[in-house]
Amino acid sequence: MSALLEVRNATKVFGGGVLNRSTPLVALSDLSLTIAEEPPTITAIVGESGSGKTTFARLILGLTEPTSGEVLYRGTDLRQLDREQRRQFLRDVQVIFQDPYEVYNPFYRIDHVLEEPVANFRLAKSKAQGRELIVDALTSVGLRPEETLGRYPHQLSGGQRQRVMVARALLLRPRVIIADEPVSMIDASLRATVIESLRDLNRRFGISLIYITHDLTTAYQLSENIVVLYRGAVAEAGDVERVVKEPEHPYTRLLIGSIPQPDPKRHWGIKEKIPDATGNAGAGLVGCHFADRCPNVMPMCREKRPPLYQTAPHRATACYLYRDAPVAASEKISELFVART
Repeated sequence: MSALLEVRNATKVFGGGVLNRSTPLVALSDLSLTIAEEPPTITAIVGESGSGKTTFARLILGLTEPTSGEVLYRGTDLRQLDREQRRQFLRDVQVIFQDPYEVYNPFYRIDHVLEEPVANFRLAKSKAQGRELIVDALTSVGLRPEETLGRYPHQLSGGQRQRVMVARALLLRPRVIIADEPVSMIDASLRATVIESLRDLNRRFGISLIYITHDLTTAYQLSENIVVLYRGAVAEAGDVERVVKEPEHPYTRLLIGSIPQPDPKRHWGIKEKIPDATGNAGAGLVGCHFADRCPNVMPMCREKRPPLYQTAPHRATACYLYRDAPVAASEKISELFVART
């Protein structure tokens, strides 16, 4: 199994340098993840605000460099790609951002955002062929070209704007799409259409997805595997069915418990006070990052950060509650994932 994208023990620290004497913050801590060439997979990166999700996206896109560790594209560090490799990387790895409006220039019609990649990557030999590619891409994501092209961004709904961005990514036939909170700013009634468009990219076109979200419900609906982050560190990872239906880490249980259930007999409200998160971890923090909020905290939790324990064939949990299980190497976390065809 050859790796298309590989993150190896990546850590990202902000602040604390010679020119920046603010308290250093660890946005991402020793994270490893591999996206194989085949088969195409859907992996969810989940966590609350400040957990390091967007920092991870920026690292894997090459928009920021890791403080330590490396991000590889087909075995080459992103910082060492030559011009041709960089061009291929930009085609193979696409991104869909959170806000379906801010990515548009309001002075340009929708056509512009679709014509640009066709021209930049020379996808068509003529304007007519380029137009045909654009029409096919829009149709593939459930949009009617005659109702989409020629309009300005404000004339489309949030769901339509986001699906145009899906179509834009599809034009390049990428190998991986990083979807950073793609439905968080869309009405609930439209989320299903965007989720289905993303699923089609994986099933019909063989594109792997890295789905970044705080929403466990859509992560469960879409993904095969899941990585739960807390303060930049992996709390739990593995098969999404196992992790969501039988959460092991206290933080994952907290996330699952916060999902509203249609049960009129259930009384909402937390019986015991759970302290709020205090932001990203400081560079000098020792022990489990969740210790100050955990109802199961033990002295050892504050002394040393727990490793990932492999508690089942397709899951691992960074919690001393499972210290009798074998340790799973963080750089081999992707080996725990299931591969569904």
